[in-house]
Amino acid sequence: MTIWNELAGLDFTVKTVDAAGVPTRSLQAGSGEQAVVFLHGTSGHLEAFSRNIAAHAPYYECHAIDMLGHGYTGKPDYPYEIPRYVEHLVNYLDAVGLDKVHLVGESLGGWVAAHLASEQPERVLSLQLLAAGGTVANPEVMERIRTSTAKAVQSDDIELTRARLHLLMHDPVNATEELVEARHRIYHQPEFVANIHNLLSLQDMETRQRNLLRPDRLARIEAPTLVVWGHENPFGDVPEAKKMAADIPGAQLQLYPECGHWPQHEQAALYNPLSLEFLAKASERAKSVA
Repeated sequence: MTIWNELAGLDFTVKTVDAAGVPTRSLQAGSGEQAVVFLHGTSGHLEAFSRNIAAHAPYYECHAIDMLGHGYTGKPDYPYEIPRYVEHLVNYLDAVGLDKVHLVGESLGGWVAAHLASEQPERVLSLQLLAAGGTVANPEVMERIRTSTAKAVQSDDIELTRARLHLLMHDPVNATEELVEARHRIYHQPEFVANIHNLLSLQDMETRQRNLLRPDRLARIEAPTLVVWGHENPFGDVPEAKKMAADIPGAQLQLYPECGHWPQHEQAALYNPLSLEFLAKASERAKSVA
């Protein structure tokens, strides 16, 4: 299911925010002294967090956005490298008046969130890295992402979109028909098709290498960090998660069995309470050092 079913009964808005000239689709819900911003993965969109917003909204001001070049956000014609994503995220935070936030990033979203936390620690209250990318450059995985995404975008066959989503999930039942249809519609916007090469630029080895989250960068992260990973993640093995957590000072690691690349979606019943507990501790820490 997507936001229209999962968020039934919850007050929320979906609007376009001008992030320094880039129109940015944003779902906003909830209220609280602190804000949580949710960031999806490569070729994804804010519906990746459809099973998480309602759990967090009673306690936090929640924002889920379509990142630069993704979903229904603007698609400028240049390669989408990590500094570009970070710039867009900071512009969004400034546009909605958020100085410090908790960041929850899945896959590419985690890569972007970690980069921002290493560069501008004053903007990040805490960090959740969900099957986060960016620490390795595996040619086989990169080709799998590039090929499966390009095929789904360049063909009208909805079965290719379904296959792209099934690749993310350990149990394909989590790729609901509503989610498949939402992604298929996004993939076939003319501007999305025209910019797919920019969106997939991080699957080029030379480009990826200059954007990697290397250990020295991860070691600069000051925010409390939670790393969440699935044992059946098709885009990264468990040792990658353990290394990521080890390289970030004080990071906490949570592994889920029978889980692929969307732990927040596939294991929402386990993830949401864990996230809220982590956020509560991080919130108290932020207040104590303020």
